Amino acid sequence: MTNRLKYAQWAAMRLLLGSVGRLSEGVRIGYRHGFDSGQMLDYVYVDKAHGALGVGRIIDRVYLNAVGWRAIRARRELLKDVLRKEIAERGGDVFVLDVASGPGRCLQDLVEEHGDGPDGSLRVECRDLDRAGLAQGEERARERGLKGISYVHGNALDPLPCDPAPDVIVVSGLYELLLDDAVIAASVQRLRGLLAPGGVLVYTTQTRHPQLELIANVLPNRDGTLWVMKCRPVELAEEWAAAAGCTGIASRREAVGLFTVTTARR
Repeated sequence: MTNRLKYAQWAAMRLLLGSVGRLSEGVRIGYRHGFDSGQMLDYVYVDKAHGALGVGRIIDRVYLNAVGWRAIRARRELLKDVLRKEIAERGGDVFVLDVASGPGRCLQDLVEEHGDGPDGSLRVECRDLDRAGLAQGEERARERGLKGISYVHGNALDPLPCDPAPDVIVVSGLYELLLDDAVIAASVQRLRGLLAPGGVLVYTTQTRHPQLELIANVLPNRDGTLWVMKCRPVELAEEWAAAAGCTGIASRREAVGLFTVTTARR
């Protein structure tokens, strides 16, 4: 296909999505907050179609069934499984820091599951630059009656230390949005330094995506520009951890096959 035909194709898809597509609640959220936003991911996690005029719900179901969103949901389930095991192995009190949490639905689920039992308590701090996403998470935590989770405005790439140091640091869905490998490598180095002795860094990587070109030409991100992503081999993700001085580095792939979750220990 020539460049001119491709440009016309993408322009037509942007027009269609920005008009008829807005009957879908998910598409409306994407245009309001960015298709890469925490609010968008939170909606995708729920996986319940909503829309206007009846047809909007049908469009929304097609949208939510896109391979990327199915992989995102599978990534979340894998991430929760990894975190459950890390928390259980530690026993006692465990402090988890998510440096780019959005509303933090996944971590709220873990806090609710864990409770304040005899084996100790789970405390979670969610950080993000998006104040709207943090406010959404705080509201939902109040509705669920969760006491062990807090929300703090913060920059994942320039993180402030915690007192006490976290046992687990989570970076989910952030590195997939960054195009500069050196920025990610520096982030892994900084986050390792924030961990408590024996702590673990848990982060996700996108290794492939069959719709990268479509997304990069049609969907706006949270900054209002087109959403460009970069896929990387899991071997590179593990190299960042090794270069930062981590040990016990291991990765697992979610069921759809687009993302991996890597654990790296201090």
